[in-house]
Amino acid sequence: MLTPDTKIFTVAQLTREIKTLLESQIGTVWVSGEISNWSRAASGHAYFSIKEEGSQIDAVIFKARLNRLGLTPENGLEVLAKGEITVYAQRGRYQLVITELHLKGLGALQIAYEKLKKKLAEEGLFDEKHKKKLPLLPRRIGIVTSPSGAAIRDILNVIRRRFSNVHILIYPALVQGSGAAAEIAAGIRVLDSMQVDVMIVGRGGGSLEDLWAFNEEAVVRAIFAAKTPIISAVGHEVDVTLSDLVADLRAPTPSAAAELVVQEQESLFDQVKQKEHRLERAMAHLLEQAQSRLERHSGHYLFRNPERLLQPYRQYCDELQGALQRLGKAVLESAKNRVDRSGQSLKHLSPQHRLVLQRQRLHELIAAFRRLGTRMTLPYRSSLAPLLAQLNSMSPLAVLSRGYALVWKMPDHSLIRKAETLQIDDEITARFASGEIKAKITEITGEQENHLS
Repeated sequence: MLTPDTKIFTVAQLTREIKTLLESQIGTVWVSGEISNWSRAASGHAYFSIKEEGSQIDAVIFKARLNRLGLTPENGLEVLAKGEITVYAQRGRYQLVITELHLKGLGALQIAYEKLKKKLAEEGLFDEKHKKKLPLLPRRIGIVTSPSGAAIRDILNVIRRRFSNVHILIYPALVQGSGAAAEIAAGIRVLDSMQVDVMIVGRGGGSLEDLWAFNEEAVVRAIFAAKTPIISAVGHEVDVTLSDLVADLRAPTPSAAAELVVQEQESLFDQVKQKEHRLERAMAHLLEQAQSRLERHSGHYLFRNPERLLQPYRQYCDELQGALQRLGKAVLESAKNRVDRSGQSLKHLSPQHRLVLQRQRLHELIAAFRRLGTRMTLPYRSSLAPLLAQLNSMSPLAVLSRGYALVWKMPDHSLIRKAETLQIDDEITARFASGEIKAKITEITGEQENHLS
């Protein structure tokens, strides 16, 4: 029955209370079961259930975490899931937000191993054509392993014993458990960027679960992508991981990896000495052979009189010189003849020569026209004579010859017919039958008196 003290929850308030209670009382848990109803949303998040007989719990793995799992979840897999219990308020149901997901049991791990191995093999990550050769004498050696394990001590002891003057770079990383694969992959990338000559990646022996980080896809792909040659040294000789398959060289143990990457100094010295002795013997043999040939040839008559070697060549040179002179003379004579012929041809084509010919032709034409004009005008000369006499008698020049003159007013040069057209100081020009005069009017009178200055 409701009373004034009764507490009434809204749906949201009740959900928050349950959420707070579950998260505070239970928190992070491990859950084992079988994956069912697996689905991945467009956002990249995965939603599924973890079930066993008669029970199940909703679960979610967000995109960022899912990409770092190192395995591909699917329906039917037995798993161990680590996560936090929370409440999805929109639907009022609790769910497990998963942070880690592992296959359950040895059989499951083996299944995951074989499945990933097949996938990577189909991509060609294990092909021999991708394997890189180890350097003969590395100066910088990178090591990715646990700094506290026996593997690093074994590697360092072997390297220092065999060749102490090498530079070693160690990237400390987890080699098992959660986050180990990510640290190993990061160490490979870091040392690869530091341009070490060779790299050792490994750890001591252990169970399949202990070595599982070296079967993770992130580690395998980091080894494959590295430009540096990598030796995988994981576990004991019977242990074979996917890192062993993708590496450029596999060592059965970390100590064996150190022996592969660094040759023993004394052994190198012995090899150098052996090669030095072989070289000395070879050089001595070559010198003996050369000395023997020299002794044989030094007794030859040609060496006693080397002038004889030159005589045939001198004679041959003289013959070549004579032939060359004759050939040169013939070539020059032929060239001279061609030049002379070309000169004659050019002379006929010369503009000056053509101009002389055209000028001569022009004179001939002028003379011909003159002769032709004379012949054509001769019949008309007798008939033209009276007309010419009549024209001469009518010409003003004929009148002037009888004592008359022509007078012009200046400067417009108009002909004067009457004295009254003139004024005092006017300038005039008078033309006679022979010559002209210029005068100025000083006085104007009637027809009987005219005075010119």
